[in-house]
Amino acid sequence: MMIAGVVFGVYAGLWWAFIGGIVDVISAIRAPELVAMDVAIGVAKVMCAGVIGGVSGIIAVFPGYALFKSA
Repeated sequence: MMIAGVVFGVYAGLWWAFIGGIVDVISAIRAPELVAMDVAIGVAKVMCAGVIGGVSGIIAVFPGYALFKSA
């Protein structure tokens, strides 16, 4: 469970938020009409990628650690 938490945290923080946010911003800028909300959400995802990854990982790491300590 701890390993799954780390993997999920890396996926959520690095792939979904950081890389996905950059792709969202580029897609919004290259679109025929510029929608400010699409750019803003992409930038927010990039800026909060570390927090998103950390919180996502902690959700599974702490219960896994508690199970590990009780065994």
